[in-house]
Amino acid sequence: MARFRYRMQSILDIKNKMETQARMEFGLAQAQLNEEETKLERLYTRKTNYEKKAKELLSDALKVQEIIHTQTAIKRMQEYIAEQKKQVLAATQKVEEARTKLVEVMQERKTHERLKEKAFDTFLQEEKASESKEIDQLTSYTYGKKMTGDE
Repeated sequence: MARFRYRMQSILDIKNKMETQARMEFGLAQAQLNEEETKLERLYTRKTNYEKKAKELLSDALKVQEIIHTQTAIKRMQEYIAEQKKQVLAATQKVEEARTKLVEVMQERKTHERLKEKAFDTFLQEEKASESKEIDQLTSYTYGKKMTGDE
């Protein structure tokens, strides 16, 4: 039996490499998003702590300087949170872009794999036909030999 050789194997190999790269980019984008979300959660925690401290300061003896400092810190945390939300949104968009690219590359690879499977099926059919033809020729030859030998 002849050996099957897919003529576009190099393209399929490149598609596999591109898919691997897209998976890595998606993973990195997802890791970045997780990191940005963690930062946002830490900022919310810090803001909550400052708010608790502000309530405590207002309920105890009035320490005006600390109250002002705490309120300023709360405002700063709100600004940081707003900025971090932008970072999270940007990271989310990168994840979606990476996901879209990954899906596209996966579809291209699957298309080439289907083409390879079809080419292999065609190859098998051709091999069966060739084998059948050889068997027919051998049978005809053997039958012909018998017929000429009997006469």
